[in-house]
Amino acid sequence: MVEPLDFLEERELLGFLHVNKTELSCMDNPQTFVGQLQDYNLISKEQHRRINRMKSKERIRDAVYNILDFIETERPNLINRFWRCAFKETILNKYPTLRLLRNSLYDGSYQSESALLEAVEKDTNMKDVLENKEKEVAKGKKRKKASRVENGGVEEDDEQPSTSVQVTPRTRKASKKPRFASPLKKGEKSDIWTWGIYKVQLPVTCGEQKGSLNRDRLARGEKCILMDTRWYTPTEFERLAGKAAYKNWKMSIRCMDTPLGKLIQDGHLKCAKKKLFPSEEATVVLVSETDDGSDSESGDGSSDSTGADSDSLEEEDEGLSQLKIEVQNNTNRALRVACEDISGLLHTNRFASGTCGRSIRTEDSWLTPVDFVKEASCQTNSISWKKDIKCEGRPLGKLLKAKILKSHSLLCKCSRCVPDSEDLDNEKNDDECWVCRTGGEKLVQCDKCPRSFHQQCHLPHVPDALLNDERPWVCTLCVFVSTLELYPERHMDETMASTISAHMLHCQYLLLGLYRADEDFLFKSDPCTITDYTGVIKTPMWLDHIADKLQDNRYQTVGHFESDIQLIFKNCASFNRDNPEFHAIGIKMKECFVNEFNKVFKIQPMAS
Repeated sequence: MVEPLDFLEERELLGFLHVNKTELSCMDNPQTFVGQLQDYNLISKEQHRRINRMKSKERIRDAVYNILDFIETERPNLINRFWRCAFKETILNKYPTLRLLRNSLYDGSYQSESALLEAVEKDTNMKDVLENKEKEVAKGKKRKKASRVENGGVEEDDEQPSTSVQVTPRTRKASKKPRFASPLKKGEKSDIWTWGIYKVQLPVTCGEQKGSLNRDRLARGEKCILMDTRWYTPTEFERLAGKAAYKNWKMSIRCMDTPLGKLIQDGHLKCAKKKLFPSEEATVVLVSETDDGSDSESGDGSSDSTGADSDSLEEEDEGLSQLKIEVQNNTNRALRVACEDISGLLHTNRFASGTCGRSIRTEDSWLTPVDFVKEASCQTNSISWKKDIKCEGRPLGKLLKAKILKSHSLLCKCSRCVPDSEDLDNEKNDDECWVCRTGGEKLVQCDKCPRSFHQQCHLPHVPDALLNDERPWVCTLCVFVSTLELYPERHMDETMASTISAHMLHCQYLLLGLYRADEDFLFKSDPCTITDYTGVIKTPMWLDHIADKLQDNRYQTVGHFESDIQLIFKNCASFNRDNPEFHAIGIKMKECFVNEFNKVFKIQPMAS
């Protein structure tokens, strides 16, 4: 798991200890804290015993200060371990001083104390200079005295030292000691994203939510905001803060009241969109920049021969330039788009023009850009999809001019531009399996929703006989939703004791939902291949195993099915006691399952 301490350098942690040694040594009853240091092999047993034998508070404070000074000077390579030891929750609960120090370190407010370090170092340097000069003067006097004796006692005028021996501390070379002070001079100000402590991460907020933004993860297009031991994409973080309606995380997520978009624009942050949103394989053969004529807005490629328009656009908007490189270099690409209150994902491998190629996937269907605008605004005439559809706040017209999206020629004869009946039918459904998120030729398509499934991924499994059946086929998810209102409310005990044959559809629906929620496939396959897993977990359980048991009718009651699901989360908690990130994922999955289980079976609340 990534912690804020991982973002700090050893010199910064040493500096933080340096200015807080006195405060730490003044904690009441520090014996528990010192015992923790000994447990972590930061001090010897003898040092620990010596403090335990002391009765005087002053002696104890001096001894603790000496221990802290010993760690700083003799064991600086263990400084990260020291603060991890000090910031354990049990220790924080006993010593409020440590909790305050931890908050100061994590939010960066301790930087205001850096001037103290600089002053201490300057004073130390001055003292060294004065001591050296005093020694030189003393030696000079001794030499002069010896010279007077040799010259028969003739005194020389030595009351005023010569210019060469005057104290001139400004000419002293810079100290070789490590510096912990801020690079800013007194009176200067600087934004926190330029501070050394924040070169890896930045504190960010969105509404009432607070998190830490990892710069490298943002640049790679990965989940980059850490909050409550879990990583989120900027869009997910925006949604958690209740700002989903903004649809523009670069403005809604801020660092010290400054939008991330401003930091990206000024070059303080690098942003890639490679993995922020789900995508499919994108392999589009593009014929021409000429638009299909469905919009009166200029969209042709008349300036493409010189590339001047594209170049000037890239200079104007660095974000477009980065996006263009990503679309060119990555086969998997989908762009989040919005029109008024409707949002979706525009898949570049399906895009052909405004009216050709159902390229935008909404929650319920695949739409062409023109149809997407119609659904959003209920317009039927004068549709300007290149202006009305926005991607990251930019109209699609800009993406066309920057060659991020390319319209097929009016003369193009590809299956997107001139589809036959089978092509049109295929465009209604996803190109990858809804459960395992991979493609393939043998995908079974639901005739009621856009989902597609592999035969063995769907529950129940789809037999080969149905592949050539021309009758409509509806997936389990659609069947259950359409029949949910037919089921009565029930008590939990009654539900658990019910035979599973009467509620097979409920269980299949729940298990498919778990597969979809398991984004990183942590619970899908047999975990026994993990090192030391069987030494900790005696009864392994995983989703594929439950699916096989459900498919083979090996469950007798709903309770048996539910207990196997709960066993997955129990095993996750037991095996990941020292891995908070995976532990938190298991807890989140468990909460989602319990909520959905109560909703699916219409569990009545317990009578108070």
